[in-house]
Amino acid sequence: MELSIHEILRILPHRYPFVLVDRILEMEPGRRAVGLKNVSFNEEFFQGHFPGNPVMPGVLVVEAMAQTAGVCLLASVADREERVPYFTGIDACKFRRPVVPGDQLRLEVEIITTKLRLCKARGRALVDGHLCAEAIIFSSIVEKPRG
Repeated sequence: MELSIHEILRILPHRYPFVLVDRILEMEPGRRAVGLKNVSFNEEFFQGHFPGNPVMPGVLVVEAMAQTAGVCLLASVADREERVPYFTGIDACKFRRPVVPGDQLRLEVEIITTKLRLCKARGRALVDGHLCAEAIIFSSIVEKPRG
């Protein structure tokens, strides 16, 4: 299963400038997904991180993995329009190499466990087959706040 940005926006609650997944290349809803983030020099965070040496902040690489997991989870939820995924924790996070403008970030996530509305996923971020970051991501899918 492949998803375009338009389909991703129908699933995720995130919007510009905080949507960090451009495409889903492969997905088994509720089990695994492979996402893609095209890293452009025009990203707002490069203005200050770091002038003259632009590097994608590691926390945003992890957020991109979490958003990919969110798409995978929400795609399997019947009432997803009423739900929002919240990032609740991170474990075993390691950064291996920097992500820079022009890179194409491949985001691989595997759902390890799902209990009630809690989820544990393993994520990996790669550029040209080289591991950039990896983490165990915890999230909760809750009802959207009203108001």
